[in-house]
Amino acid sequence: MYEFELHHLRAAELIRRAEQERLAREAARVRRAARREAAERSGEGVREKEAHTSRRRRHQHPHAA
Repeated sequence: MYEFELHHLRAAELIRRAEQERLAREAARVRRAARREAAERSGEGVREKEAHTSRRRRHQHPHAA
C-alpha cells in the first residue's frame, strides 16, 4: 500500500511540474509575440530584425582539423 501511495504522490508531482512548464512556455510565447508586435508597430525596419552583429555567421576559410 505504501508503494501505491508513493506512486500517486510522484504522479501528482509530475503532473504539477508539467503544468508549470506548460505555463512557462505559454508565457514565453506571449512575451515573444508582444515584442514582435511592438517592433512592427514602432516601424522598425528589416535591419532591426537581423542579428546585432555585422559579422558573418561562418568564417570564410574553415579551420584545419
